[in-house]
Amino acid sequence: MRFAKLNSRPGNLWGRTLAALVVAGSILAGCTKPVPQDGNDAKRLRFENLSNYRYCEVFLIGGNPITKDLSAAFYNTTEMNNPGGSRDSCTDEMWAKVNPEELKKQHDVLGVFKNGPRFWMYDWIELPVGAQRDFNGLQARWMGQVKLPKGFGSHEKGSTAYNPTTVERKSIQGYKKGQTVFILDGPDGTPWIMQAYSRIVDPKLTFEDLKTLDTKLKLAPGWKYRVKVLDQDLGIGAIDGVARIVQDDLEGTYNACFEADSKKSCTYKP
Repeated sequence: MRFAKLNSRPGNLWGRTLAALVVAGSILAGCTKPVPQDGNDAKRLRFENLSNYRYCEVFLIGGNPITKDLSAAFYNTTEMNNPGGSRDSCTDEMWAKVNPEELKKQHDVLGVFKNGPRFWMYDWIELPVGAQRDFNGLQARWMGQVKLPKGFGSHEKGSTAYNPTTVERKSIQGYKKGQTVFILDGPDGTPWIMQAYSRIVDPKLTFEDLKTLDTKLKLAPGWKYRVKVLDQDLGIGAIDGVARIVQDDLEGTYNACFEADSKKSCTYKP
C-alpha cells in the first residue's frame, strides 16, 4: 500500500498521542535537529486490497525543541515485513522491538513516536513513497511529513476525539462496491468515512467489533455511528490539497465527505 505525501497542519489531532513524548521526556531542550528528508525522491505508488490490512508507523521528530517548531517524517510498514504474503506488516513481536530511545540516538533526531498498530479500511490508496529505513528490524518506508502544532503537549487524553481538523494531502483513496464501510455522521450531517481503526486504546479491537462499535464508543453530542455496504465504488480525495479528518475516542481515523468552492472530496455521500 502506499501513502500520500503529507505536509500537514494537523491541529489537535496529534495532541493527545504526541503529548506522551513530552511527558516521557523524549523531546528535551537542546540543539535544533533536522527532520530526515527521505521524501526527496519519492515515487507515486498504488496499493490495493487493503481492507483490514495491519500496519504501523514510526515518526522521526526534528526541529527546534525550545520554540516547539517541530516536524516529523513518518514511515509506514504497508507491504513490508511480510514475505509470506500475510496481511500483517507489523506483528506484535516486531512492534515490541521498536525502541524509541535507541532510534532517537541512531537517527539523530529529537524524538521518536510509535503509531500503531492500525488497520486500513480503504480498498486502495495512491500516494508518493520515499526511502526505506530499518527500525530495530522493522522495515518501513517514508510516506509523508507533518508539522506538529506548538501546543500539542498541553492536550489531555481524549481531548482530540470528535474534534475535526484539516491536513494537507496529495493522496487519493477509495472503497469498492460491496465493501462494508463504517461512518461517523457529524452534528451537521457530514459523513466521515473510517480510513483506519486502531488497537492503541483497545488492543483487542477487531474488524467484527466495528459492526457494533457504537456500543464501545463514547460518542460526543450530535455524533452518530452507522455501518453501510456500498452499492457503488466510493472515491475520496482532498479539495485543493486539503482534507478534513477526525478521530473517535478509540483513535479510529475518518475522512470527511465535504464540499468547498463547488468541489467535492468524495465521488458521492454514502
